[in-house]
Amino acid sequence: MNEKPIPTEITLHKAKHLLEIAYSDGQRFLLPTEYLRVFSPSAEVRGHGPGQETLQVGKEDVNIEQIEQVGSYAIQPHFDDGHNTGIYAWDTLYDLGVNYEKNWQDYLERLAAAGHQRKTPAHEV
Repeated sequence: MNEKPIPTEITLHKAKHLLEIAYSDGQRFLLPTEYLRVFSPSAEVRGHGPGQETLQVGKEDVNIEQIEQVGSYAIQPHFDDGHNTGIYAWDTLYDLGVNYEKNWQDYLERLAAAGHQRKTPAHEV
C-alpha cells in the first residue's frame, strides 16, 4: 500500500517569512509566506470553480501570525493581512512544495500580464 506522506515537522520562521515542512518520505520544503498566501486554497483566492481565481497582489510582506492545526489532516495559517480562511491539507502543502518553482513562475507571469510589478519585500533586502 502506498501511503501519502505526512508532515513530521512544521516550523514557522517568522523573521525569514518562511514555513519549513518536513515530510515522512524525507522531503523538506521551505515555503515563503507570500507564496502560501497567494496560493491559498480558500474560496477567496481560488473561487468556487475553474476560472474564478482572484490574482493576489501586494502580498510581498505578508507573514503568518499563528498556525492552528485542523484535525489530523491540515493547518490553518492566520496571515497578518487578515486572511485566515485557507485550510492547507497535508496533500496541498506537499503539492505546493513539489511544484514551487513552476507555481511561482506562473504567478510572476500572471502578475506581469495584469500590469502589476512585484516589489522586493523588506525581509529580502
